[in-house]
Formats: sequence, C-alpha cells, structure tokens
Amino acid sequence: MASTLTILDPIAPPQHAARALTVLDTLAGKTVGFIDNAKPNFQYLVDDLGDLLVSKYKVAAVLKHRKSGQVPVDEAVLVDFEQRCDAVITGSGD
Repeated sequence: MASTLTILDPIAPPQHAARALTVLDTLAGKTVGFIDNAKPNFQYLVDDLGDLLVSKYKVAAVLKHRKSGQVPVDEAVLVDFEQRCDAVITGSGD
C-alpha cells in the first residue's frame, strides 16, 4: 500500500525585496525614521528617543510614520523612508 506524506512549510515568503544595509559612522546630521506599529505606548518611546537623538547625538531630523497594527507598512512609505532617512527604527511597545 503506497501512501503520500505532505509536508507544509509554515514560513511565509518575504513581502519586500531585501535592501542593502549601511553602517553609519555617526548620527550627527543624519535623518532617522521611526515606523510605529501602533502598539500601546510606542509613540511615547518614539517621541523620547527622537528628542534624545536630536539633543545628544545631533540628529538633523526625525521622521515618524504610524502604521495600522498587523498590516504591513505600505511600500510607498518604505520607499519614502529609504530615500529620506539614513536610519530607520521599527518596533513596538506595551
């Protein structure tokens, strides 16, 4: 009696093409972006980190984008941040 075994791979394929990473030698004069995934309190962390980056590390600008929960960030936002930011931080808070 022949039988077939089906194996399912639970790993989802990447939704975006890989982007090159750059190591910054300094934050001074750079633009840092934050992508907020709408977890409670993350906006407060972003505000405080942004202020710290500007005052202590001389970051030139801080950009913020608040996305909608578990929905992936829109590709247009990624392209915009890629063009305008030297570093981008994504995260969550509770």
